[in-house]
Amino acid sequence: MEKNQSNIIYPKVRIKDVAKYLWAGIRPQKWRMFVLIFSVTIANVAIIITPVFYKQFFDVVNAGGDKAVIAQSLIKIIMYVAILNSVFWIGYRIASLANNTFQPMVVANLKRQAYDYIMQHSYSFFTNSFVGSLVQKVNRFARAFEDLSDNFMWNFLPLVVRAVLIFFIVSFINIWISAIIFIWAAIFIIFNVIFSTWKLKYDLRAAEADSKTTGYLADTLTNQNTISLFNGSKYESLGFKGVTQTQAKMTRFTWNLNSIIDAGQGLLSFSIEFILFYFVIKYWEQGLVTVGVFVLLQLYVLNIIDKLWDFSRLVRNVYRSYADAQEMVQIMMLPHDIVDISKAKELLVKEGKIEYKDLHFNFNETRQVLKDINVAIKPGERVALIGPSGAGKTTFVRLLLRLYNTTAGQILIDGQDIAKVTQESLRKNISLVPQDPVLFHRTLAENIAYGKRDASIQEIEEAAKLAHCDEFIKNLPFGLKTYVGERGVKLSGGERQRVAIARAILKNAPILILDEATSSLDSHSEMLIQDALSNLMSGKTTIVIAHRLSTIQKMDRIIVIDNGKITEQGNHNELLSKEDSLYKKLWTLQAGGFLKEEDDEEEEEAVENIEEEEE
Repeated sequence: MEKNQSNIIYPKVRIKDVAKYLWAGIRPQKWRMFVLIFSVTIANVAIIITPVFYKQFFDVVNAGGDKAVIAQSLIKIIMYVAILNSVFWIGYRIASLANNTFQPMVVANLKRQAYDYIMQHSYSFFTNSFVGSLVQKVNRFARAFEDLSDNFMWNFLPLVVRAVLIFFIVSFINIWISAIIFIWAAIFIIFNVIFSTWKLKYDLRAAEADSKTTGYLADTLTNQNTISLFNGSKYESLGFKGVTQTQAKMTRFTWNLNSIIDAGQGLLSFSIEFILFYFVIKYWEQGLVTVGVFVLLQLYVLNIIDKLWDFSRLVRNVYRSYADAQEMVQIMMLPHDIVDISKAKELLVKEGKIEYKDLHFNFNETRQVLKDINVAIKPGERVALIGPSGAGKTTFVRLLLRLYNTTAGQILIDGQDIAKVTQESLRKNISLVPQDPVLFHRTLAENIAYGKRDASIQEIEEAAKLAHCDEFIKNLPFGLKTYVGERGVKLSGGERQRVAIARAILKNAPILILDEATSSLDSHSEMLIQDALSNLMSGKTTIVIAHRLSTIQKMDRIIVIDNGKITEQGNHNELLSKEDSLYKKLWTLQAGGFLKEEDDEEEEEAVENIEEEEE
């Protein structure tokens, strides 16, 4: 297992693992791959047989005799050469056409395969990973296949076909000349494989440095506004300079190693011509070979040098592609944290009763966040969660959504253990209005309809009206067809929150979670939204996370969580009547103006910091 900067422990990846995941993308297109291989093979057989006829051509010319007879023989020979060249041309045209469909389809399969697996990873995985790096890894995974496919089809396969035929043909002429070519080619290949294998670790480091650069770039671009507001431009520029310089050093080192390989190949290339022709001259002197053999061998030597030179790049590209694919395969070999059990059932919600039974939750079994939670929420009951930042309120609802698995205990909905139902059916029955909604860079209509993707435009407009989105939508030039920008940046925080409320209204799930759902609204907007929320909560089991205590007076029950435990329960008046009540203390402080409104995002950050420290 390997641990990286994100504190995620990845499994060790071997070459056969990369091959397995690549084959999963290739399999649906395997018949096109076979057509491609067959066409390339036939084309290269034709091109290697062609020099045999050039040998005959020069042997006929050198033999002398009646020129008319010789001319007829030469014409017959060049006809054969033309036929073989035609086979070569047709073979590569068929291969090219097959490849034009084969590669794009496989690339699409691989990207979809990687995307589908990544999207099933847990909330913790994404909080510990750079989005930019994940995007880069998906693209590299597909690019690795393209490089491997190109190198196999256009370099490795032609090399194997040509080398085998050359050894076979030359051995009929002279076994010792064939042996010289074989020994030289073996030395050439062994040199490249050993050197490239040793260089692999540096290629992997270069790929890792590239991922870090991409991750840093994505992180700072995402937080550009924060950088500007806190005068962090010079600081971040120095940080980016550091990661790019590290990448440059690794790139320069690997390129220098490539230059050494090229120098070694050059030495081997010119040595074969001298050694080979030295022995051929001796054999010709003894009358053992003809003049045509010189032509044949010259063509074969040039041919095999060209392909073996490509082989050196092939080895390097294979290892580089392996390094590119390895990071994505690591993610696909990493087991999902949250998975449905075998034969998980669909959650059926008829009433909406929620029960937490003897529940405990630790991060990594070391830091206890919630302990001994026993609480039942009645169908249709409206419950508020309050407590200091980091007390465990957000974790309480994330466990209900099964973004984490419980350490011990159960959570039941209408008597059904949520660990034994499908995640999809669980989340289908719960609507969440988060404190800081993040929207897709899509139209307002598409963002609202994400709660019910088959909703009609009339339903979308009605939900928007109930959430008072119509007040700002009517001022937009394209109305509901307006694109909101990446993460919804073209809208204000309050406008994004109203869109999130409209989405929840449209979804109309029996269980509702409001995470400080009016925190980004001004007083006028909040007054309007309270109406919408009242309608939204009607008939639903509702859990409200709130720091602004004035918003929860009308809740049926208030649950106070402190240090991971439920310390108090009751309605507003009951809790105020208790001496030494934490709720009473918080209420008094807020009513007196001594306690600033807490942003529940602080709790989220605190919880995430605990995760990172413990992991």
